[in-house]
Amino acid sequence: MAFQRIVTRKLPNGKVSKVYPFHISLEGMESVLLCRDDEDYDHLEKSFYISAIKTNCLVVMEIAMSNHGHTSVLAENFDSAFAMAQSAKKRHSQFLSWKYNEKSTLARSDISVKYLDSDWYVRNALAYIPRNAIDAGSKVEDYRWSSYRGMFSAGRSPGAVRAVANMGRREREALFHTHEDLSRVPWLVNSDGGVEPASACDFAYLESAFSGDQAFFLRKIGEVNMAEMQQMLVTSGRNRQTDTELLAVIKRLSDKWYHVYVMDLTPEQKAGLLTYLYRSYHTSIPQLARCLGMPRNIVAGLLTSSGARTPQGRSV
Repeated sequence: MAFQRIVTRKLPNGKVSKVYPFHISLEGMESVLLCRDDEDYDHLEKSFYISAIKTNCLVVMEIAMSNHGHTSVLAENFDSAFAMAQSAKKRHSQFLSWKYNEKSTLARSDISVKYLDSDWYVRNALAYIPRNAIDAGSKVEDYRWSSYRGMFSAGRSPGAVRAVANMGRREREALFHTHEDLSRVPWLVNSDGGVEPASACDFAYLESAFSGDQAFFLRKIGEVNMAEMQQMLVTSGRNRQTDTELLAVIKRLSDKWYHVYVMDLTPEQKAGLLTYLYRSYHTSIPQLARCLGMPRNIVAGLLTSSGARTPQGRSV
């Protein structure tokens, strides 16, 4: 069966809905690490899963590194994926602040959310995530802080010792550093208290992306162009682009999303692009107005009504 990039899933709140694939990256700073010891790595991984539950998303794959983290999620829309990224950053930042007595630990760290709008993009993003383990001097299959071992496992969690749902509230709160209600999650934990990925990830989506062929997945991990994916998934959008570069992005999205040329976008379609562009690219209201051919006050009004925020976190 051919891979279906956009699928229907039952979400954490019980709703059955059409969902779309996104890649989320959380970047630290040169002077501040996201993870300094095993407890920090474990917390960042759990932050991805808890934040997904909270924002009604599904984790497909994730990895926690010392200075960055990546996850692929299925979400109903960009806003849900962005909310999940914000939640994970806030949750981990609060944990680090509490543990190390440092205020605003991740205040200047960055998040990036990218919609994976083609099969090629999905496969390369899913291969890029576990390949990051090599940066830590580890083999992909040996890296501890990744959901890689849950892929192509037939849903088995051989290291599982307990179900989270069977734990008492206080035990869950202590293990996950959260007051979120986890009494109904299907997660299993291992002897170290870590989440077994096959119990928490939508591994079936990844396996479908690679036609159910693990060898195909392994080849893609070995072949993926890390520099290209770093640019597409992480760096792109963080540096201010010229009008010509941003217009090229708009043209591509117009064709992918609406199957029309940029000059033929309706006002409603332009409004639909605004929030995504503003959150995903280092742009401005004047630049968006120029490239979309819209009055500045209309752009500002639409962004304000959508609750969009500037890269510094201030409301428009």
